[in-house]
Amino acid sequence: MIDSHAHLDFPEFDHDREQLFKEMKAASISSALIPGVSPSHWPKQLQVANQYSCTYALGIHPWYVTDEVNTQLSQLVDIINVNATDNNLVALGECGLDKIKLNNWELQLFAFEAQIKLAKHYQLPLIVHSVKAHNEVILLLKKHQLSKAGIVHGFYGSVEIARQYLDLGFKLGIGGLLLNDNAKKLRNAVQILPINSFVVETDSPAMLPKNRDGSRNTPLLVNEIVIKIADLQGESTVLVREQLQASYCQVVDM
Repeated sequence: MIDSHAHLDFPEFDHDREQLFKEMKAASISSALIPGVSPSHWPKQLQVANQYSCTYALGIHPWYVTDEVNTQLSQLVDIINVNATDNNLVALGECGLDKIKLNNWELQLFAFEAQIKLAKHYQLPLIVHSVKAHNEVILLLKKHQLSKAGIVHGFYGSVEIARQYLDLGFKLGIGGLLLNDNAKKLRNAVQILPINSFVVETDSPAMLPKNRDGSRNTPLLVNEIVIKIADLQGESTVLVREQLQASYCQVVDM
């Protein structure tokens, strides 16, 4: 398995990153996709991705969009061009919209649409961040009709919203929220929708399920998420693992 979304470059992993990768391999979690979040994060992200042979995406997370957005976007174009021949650069993002942080909302809209256009230009799938903003995100995705689509990271919506993303060619990133007992809407979507709708992710170090020890999440949670998906789908864990991995490979052209 590959964790389709884990910020393994973040400082929460600085003290034991080497050990974590060993534990991942022992648990049959071969690697992770490391998403980009901002220009200041990219150098370390690239260093970690290179050191551990991880796939990665480059983008500007909505929380990190600033008044210097045009400069940020120019820097994004530059770093994509520099790394264009790197086979581990497999997507653009994470980028999107987040209504939890509204003080830069207009800048978020501008940056997200610009990054959709860049994904289209570079023929890269998109890693989408959408929090309380599905209507606006879907509207922009429909407007630009990406041929490679991508992944809606950390999906936590209704079956109806899910189907709108699926109709646009996107996969839904299912993470640790599925393990929360009160995640009824998400569990319903995972139970009803076809297994090829999903990829598995952890969003490490964030999205640690409730009632878990520790202050961070890690890709080691992947197998537990897979077991829960299999339970909800009424399928064998082996079949579900194979399909989730196939869906991830389909998105990133592996």
